[in-house]
Amino acid sequence: MQYNPGWNNSSVNLLHVRAVGPSDTLHYVWSSIGAPTVLLVATESRSSALRVNWTQLLSPAPAGAIWIDPPSSVVYSTAVVFTKVFEYSEAKTLEELFYPTYDLSGFSWDSINHTLNHTALTAEFTGVPATDPSGSFSNGSLAFRVTAYEAGGRDGPLPSLLHTANSSKVEFVLAGVAPRGNSSRFVLEVATVEETGVVQRLRSARSIDDEYTPTIFEMLSLVAESQNDSSTLSFLQWKATAYGSQSPRREDSIQCRSHGLQAANWTLPVSGIVHAYFGEGVGSTYTISAINISFGGEDGRVYQEKRYLSWSALLGFGQPPKDTFSPLVISIMAVALGTPMVMLLVGSCVVVFAQRKRYSEYEPIN
Repeated sequence: MQYNPGWNNSSVNLLHVRAVGPSDTLHYVWSSIGAPTVLLVATESRSSALRVNWTQLLSPAPAGAIWIDPPSSVVYSTAVVFTKVFEYSEAKTLEELFYPTYDLSGFSWDSINHTLNHTALTAEFTGVPATDPSGSFSNGSLAFRVTAYEAGGRDGPLPSLLHTANSSKVEFVLAGVAPRGNSSRFVLEVATVEETGVVQRLRSARSIDDEYTPTIFEMLSLVAESQNDSSTLSFLQWKATAYGSQSPRREDSIQCRSHGLQAANWTLPVSGIVHAYFGEGVGSTYTISAINISFGGEDGRVYQEKRYLSWSALLGFGQPPKDTFSPLVISIMAVALGTPMVMLLVGSCVVVFAQRKRYSEYEPIN
């Protein structure tokens, strides 16, 4: 993990996470220059390196300021941008009342240097609006917590996401932010940037096994697929839940919904590293898709009471991890389904044996 490589000023944030494999390298570039963004680049070289022209990156025309050396080693690149947070509440007429949008490209972000943990491979981007007329952020903040992984495993805290060494976690957190309505709900807008020939698809998988995330039976994945061979190139994966506590429990669950993946027909909000890497072709040569993820119960009062919201997602390369039934669940299912079958089999044998024994007491008639 490198913080602002080649730059000694901490007034901006750029975090480079580099994972080296047997014959390739994965690059994650997180930044809050503009809207919070993560750039994902896969290369087929163990020695590929991130290059940054800081003077150009911080200029009004950053195109070409970020590249991977050597450029020929890049096999795939994409970006995920966290663009906006909407807040709304339902009036008595069931109409939705939207408050002024929080544009994350206009936030002021703290330096992540003091939150960077090279041992745990974590960092936290914390910000507040540059202007806050309503005073909602006077005692609160918005944050994106980033975690990288050295190996496969499962997170301890809920929602206990299953991860691989090819993935990283991002946690969206609203803490102490005063809602502007009596039953406010929040919506996070997430945009993706893809190369030509790559399409985004939203998948939903349901399972009867909720051992690791109690009462949550749905997993959603936003996957990038190649149109040529339908192979999955990257993913953003999350459970259909958020939580209203720093130490989440089942009762702290907040309803999470995804609202239609759409091709973005608007200009992507200012994101320094997206324009720096992809150039001016964003929106023409490269395609932009967006999805809205909303948080809130039926009455929206969970956040109102606790003033805390946490939503976790996994992002990475290749196929998203798939949960399988654990040995415990398999054992329970075997007992639950096997016991009636054994009883039925034993009962059938007893009946057959009893019938044979009863008829064997009579002598055959000659």
